[in-house]
Amino acid sequence: MKKYLGKFGTLIALILLCLTFTFTSDQFLTMDNFMNIARQVSINALLAIGMLLPILTAGIDLSVGSILAFSSMVMAIVSVTMGINPIIGIIVALIIGAGFGLINGLLLTKLRLPHPFISTMGTQFIGRGLALMVTAAAPIAGFPILIQYMGNGFIGGLIPISFIIVIVVFITMHIFLTKTQTGRYIYAIGGNKEAARLSGINVDRVLLIVYTISGLMAGLAGVIQAGRVNAAFPTAGLMYETDAIAAVVIGGASMFGGVGTVIGTAIGAAIIAVLRNGLNLLNISSDIQMAVIGAVIILAVYVDVLRLRKRKRANR
Repeated sequence: MKKYLGKFGTLIALILLCLTFTFTSDQFLTMDNFMNIARQVSINALLAIGMLLPILTAGIDLSVGSILAFSSMVMAIVSVTMGINPIIGIIVALIIGAGFGLINGLLLTKLRLPHPFISTMGTQFIGRGLALMVTAAAPIAGFPILIQYMGNGFIGGLIPISFIIVIVVFITMHIFLTKTQTGRYIYAIGGNKEAARLSGINVDRVLLIVYTISGLMAGLAGVIQAGRVNAAFPTAGLMYETDAIAAVVIGGASMFGGVGTVIGTAIGAAIIAVLRNGLNLLNISSDIQMAVIGAVIILAVYVDVLRLRKRKRANR
């Protein structure tokens, strides 16, 4: 029984959560609501899949919310204010996201800042400041159809485009982590960074890739967020990093590195989305929702600590 709970615990939790809201809200088990959840989960899922990589290396990326805001603001300047082709605007947003991630990696590997918590907290403030500065804190609305379609469009009037993008990204990332050498290096670095370095792995290069991908995912999330509401706000993405971290940890990844999967992260992101959606349907205030999410994070981290203690005892 313990074996199955350890392997399928998060999936069982998601099913129980869905059953709970099915019996407590008449609106939960409807197609419209599930489509709404699919759209809501897209942005957090992209941030979470990016966050998974730093956490696998025993790191973290606190700057993803600010990167989302800044990349979407620059895309708005390019596509709306300057009237340049929206494809160029999207590419610029992705480059800015990846660029910020690369800076995070360089701060960690070249300046040797002691922990990614420090470097990414610094770029978190820089990104937010730049997002406010580029338009004097004013939002920009009225995106071209292509960008609106990425955030708000449907295939066949049923499946959100943003959800399709998330599925493609998750499949790609699953292949990257499980079938490529760099993916295996990421797990090795999270297991023991010094052992990985001594075994010949170029740890700095792998960390640069990890944080660049995390920033790229934040840039993509910024494109979808802006398209969804047809506007870019410098305050967008506030505290989004906490939901992304929660999704990764709830999905079974270890904050101590070396443990975690793309599938687990997908389930973790779904749990956060269902929890928020169900609590909204029950008219639970946002303050209480924050407290509930916080309690879930503490519980997930505690389970992670218990798993680590068990592994240490087994290795003695």
